[in-house]
This record gives sequence, structure tokens and C-alpha cells, in this order.
Amino acid sequence: MAGLESGELDRRIVLQKPTVSQDVAGGMVETFADQATVWAEARPPTGSEVFKAAQFNARIDRIFIIRWRSGIDPTWRVSFESAFYDIYSVSEIGRREGLMISAIVRR
Repeated sequence: MAGLESGELDRRIVLQKPTVSQDVAGGMVETFADQATVWAEARPPTGSEVFKAAQFNARIDRIFIIRWRSGIDPTWRVSFESAFYDIYSVSEIGRREGLMISAIVRR
């Protein structure tokens, strides 16, 4: 399957999960904690992916293809090349072969 060949998973990304911690004033603040560093294909979205997202008034900046793993959802984010990407959607590829993560760069 395209995108899951070892040679195409040639970028390292960090999957980060939201956590809540206490700041010095005693208030609660949301931060992100690294959960896994994985190999991925990182590419811009295709025209059809951009069009599909636009139908839902969304914007997609990057598609990440990774090997399948459980638990990742749109509350997580991806760290890639000194930028953070909010996850818009996570779609399973095949039968637990991989995941396609659609993401929006955090500005």
C-alpha cells in the first residue's frame, strides 16, 4: 500500500497528547506531552483532500501517514520540523495497516 512502504516513511514526527498541569500560581494549564516518536510520510494535501476539507469549512496543511497505532485522536497534535500541527482527523488505512492524519499548522 502506498505510503506505508519503509522508504516512504522517511520523516520523524512526535505525537503529543494533551495533559493538564498546575502552574506556579496554582492554576491549571493545558500542555502537551510527547507520547511517541514515529516514522511518517509527511506531505501536503492533494487537491481532492483540500476540496473535501473545504466542504466542512476546514483547512488542511499537512498529511501524515504512519503505521497503525491506537488512541490517537483530534485532541492530540504533531510536532514536525520545528512546527506544531493540530490534528483535524485520523483515518484508518486498511485493516490496522496505518493511519492518515490530517493536520493544520498551529500559527
